[in-house]
Amino acid sequence: MNPKEPDFSCPLPHRDGERIEIAHGGGGQRMHELLTKTVFPRFDNPALSAGTDAAVLQLGEQRLAFTTDSFVVSPAFFPGGDIGVLAVCGTLNDLATVAAQPRWLSAGLIIEEGLPTVELERILDSMAATASAGGVELVTGDTKVVERGKGDGIYINTTGIGSIEHNLTIAPSAIQEGDAILLSGDLGRHGIAVMAARDGMIDSVPVESDVALIHPSVNALVDAGIEVHCVRDLTRGGLVSAMVEIAGQAGVELLLREAAIPVSEPVRWACELLGFDPLYVANEGRFAAFVPQGQAEQALAVLRESNSATAPAIIGTVSGPGQRALIESRYGPVRRLVMISGEQMPRIC
Repeated sequence: MNPKEPDFSCPLPHRDGERIEIAHGGGGQRMHELLTKTVFPRFDNPALSAGTDAAVLQLGEQRLAFTTDSFVVSPAFFPGGDIGVLAVCGTLNDLATVAAQPRWLSAGLIIEEGLPTVELERILDSMAATASAGGVELVTGDTKVVERGKGDGIYINTTGIGSIEHNLTIAPSAIQEGDAILLSGDLGRHGIAVMAARDGMIDSVPVESDVALIHPSVNALVDAGIEVHCVRDLTRGGLVSAMVEIAGQAGVELLLREAAIPVSEPVRWACELLGFDPLYVANEGRFAAFVPQGQAEQALAVLRESNSATAPAIIGTVSGPGQRALIESRYGPVRRLVMISGEQMPRIC
C-alpha cells in the first residue's frame, strides 16, 4: 500500500504516549506547533503554505479567496455581540486579509438538545443582519443536533468565498524591509468582554467586544492606491501571536513600539486586575497591515476616515531580515516577543 494512503484494515489500537494537550479553544504556541508539525505536512500545497488566513485560488482568469472557521465561544452571548455575529464577522474578516470582496457564506450549526428556541432565533437573526451588512448571501449549510450535555448550547462553522479584484499579492511573502506596521484600532476588547460575561463581571468591567467587519477598511486602503503587503486579523493570541507568526513566515525582524499601541483604559485596567497582557488578548474587529513606509501616513488617514470609531496607529517597522518580533517597551529596553504556551482565555471565539 502507498504510505500516503490511509490504512482502514483495522481500528487504531489503544496506546499510551503523546496526546494533544491544548487548552479549550486552542491558540498559542501549542496550537501553532500542532498545525505546523501535524496538520500542514499532510496537506501541503501552495495555497495552504502561503500562510494567509484565506486561501487564494485561481479559477480561470478570476482569483478567489476561500476560508473556513469554527466558533465555540462561551458564553454564546457577551457584551457587544453573540456567537452569530462572531461567526459571520470572523469568516468575512479572514477574506478581508487578502482584500477580497466577500460573496457567499455557508453555515454549519451543531446544536445541543434543549437549546432554547428563543436563543437560536436571536443567534440566527444576528447572523442574517451581519451577512446583510457584509454584502454576502448565506447560500448553503447543515444542521446537526447532539445529545444534551454534549454541545455547550451551540457551535457554528462558517465558510466564505470572496472575489479578489486587485492585482496585489497580500501575504507574508510580500513584506519588505522598511515596511510600516499599522494597527487598525485599540486592542483587547473582545477577550475582556467575553471573560467578563463568562465570570459574571459585566457590571464591574464596562467593556464591549470589538467584533466588527474589517473588509471596508482593508478595501479602502486598496482603493486609495496603498500598496498593501500583508494583513492579519488579530484574533486568538492577539497582536503578539500574529507578529511572531508573521515574522517566522516572512523571514523578517519586526520592531514594535509599545508606547504607540492603543489600549483603552477600561481594557488596561481589567488586564492589570486579572493579570492579562492586552497585547495577547483576542480581538475580533482589529487588524495589522504592512505597507511601504512612504505610504504609512496616507494609509493611517484612510483608516481614520473609513472608521472614525477606532484609534488606528503606526506601531512599528520591518527592521530587517530575521525571524523574530521585538518590542521597545515604554521605558526603553527592547525584548523579544514570544507566543504564550497556551491560551490566556480559552473559548473566546
